[in-house]
Amino acid sequence: MGTITIIGLGTGDPRHLTREAWEVLEATNEVWLRTEHHPTVAGLPPHLALHSFDCLYEGAEDFAQVYDAIAVEILRLGQRPEGVVYVVPGHPLVGEAAVGLILSQAEDAGMVVRIVEGLSFVEPTLTALQIDALAGLQVCDAVELAGRHHPPLSPDLPALVGQLYSQALATDVKLTLMNQYPDEHKVMLVHAAGTPEQRVVHLSLYELDHRDDITHLTTLYIPPLPGVTSLEGLQDTVAHLRAPDGCPWDREQTHGSLRAGLLEEAYEAAATIDAGDVRALQEELGDLLLQILLHAQIATEEGEFQMAHVIAGIDAKLKHRHPHVWGGRPVKGTEEVLQRWEELKQEEKEGERSVLDGVPAALPALQQADTYSRRASRVGFDWTEAGGVADKVREEMAEVEAATTLEEREAELGDLLFAVVNWARWLGVDSEAALRRANARFARRFRGVERMARERGLDMMALTIDELEPLWQEAKLNDG
Repeated sequence: MGTITIIGLGTGDPRHLTREAWEVLEATNEVWLRTEHHPTVAGLPPHLALHSFDCLYEGAEDFAQVYDAIAVEILRLGQRPEGVVYVVPGHPLVGEAAVGLILSQAEDAGMVVRIVEGLSFVEPTLTALQIDALAGLQVCDAVELAGRHHPPLSPDLPALVGQLYSQALATDVKLTLMNQYPDEHKVMLVHAAGTPEQRVVHLSLYELDHRDDITHLTTLYIPPLPGVTSLEGLQDTVAHLRAPDGCPWDREQTHGSLRAGLLEEAYEAAATIDAGDVRALQEELGDLLLQILLHAQIATEEGEFQMAHVIAGIDAKLKHRHPHVWGGRPVKGTEEVLQRWEELKQEEKEGERSVLDGVPAALPALQQADTYSRRASRVGFDWTEAGGVADKVREEMAEVEAATTLEEREAELGDLLFAVVNWARWLGVDSEAALRRANARFARRFRGVERMARERGLDMMALTIDELEPLWQEAKLNDG
């Protein structure tokens, strides 16, 4: 059985072809090129018979098909007594998906594969940019990045995006990057690194696809954002606070001592949503995230769990509960999504048999009632129309009036409040938000009554409710 030899051509300048590669090429009669579109091909030994896989790119629906076909053919050619020499741009193990397939399949087939290293696009790009790769440099593929909804990059560290081969691909890459980086973030395009045609172009991220000079030898460099902007960076800050040389107060905290702060920050974030204050929401989400990271750091120190477990757990849960997104199971609408959600939750939690299990006891009473009624409705425990809920509210009002003891009144009034929350759900109203807004309106208007009473020299304590009613109506009118 023959062997498979995979040679890296380097970045594009024939001078960068290694001595080992040249010796192998001189000793063979033919080579198979992933692509002829590489400057070093013109500098190969003249006696070689050249075959290329460029034709596969024309008919395939995606690159995966091309790489699969290349791997199959190289494995077949490698079984010949003379074996096969497969030649790729750059380094065989940098951005060459077909090489990975060949290595895996050759191992299964018991075939020998020799890798002849070549200079990858990374090294001459580092020279062109005058940067150090060990300063946290991240490297990713443009096609893989374009297929993401959010970039798999830490914005605290620099990044290289290789194989940015076209303007259309640059558009998709830009849209993904804009989920994390500002539109005006300064980036660099490195064209033909390591060749006489090398150029470095400075531009803003939003301009990335405005250029028509992007080719298969183009690399994108993304400098880090200023300051700490990544989850990992913030986690390091929190870990420092908890370290021996950190803050005494932070070191003393426990899950229990932070409980009140966690609830407080959640409520403060909710308050900014109610107020429609997006800038304040940004700040409060940061405060809430700090609470989460503090709990994760404490758990890490105690050997309970790590932040990676938290993230992996919620990621797995989201994907399991959205089979219509990740599992190929279609749904007809939101109601079917919610019903399937409850079914999946029951599968996950074998010990919990009720759809009401898992609703936090610490939830505000209105929100808890709304959650209970929504969950019950998903398994069919509900009225068929809003009129039935309204009738239930009237029935509960009558029962409150008929109650004779304090205990009875409390129970019936609780049933009335629960029925009102259910009615709000049928009307498409968030009862918790509605009451909060009603509280805010009452507070504004009552303060208006107090102000008008002071301005008119009236003593509110001495006025009857009938005498205060005109002031209340005026306050409502002023409040709009």
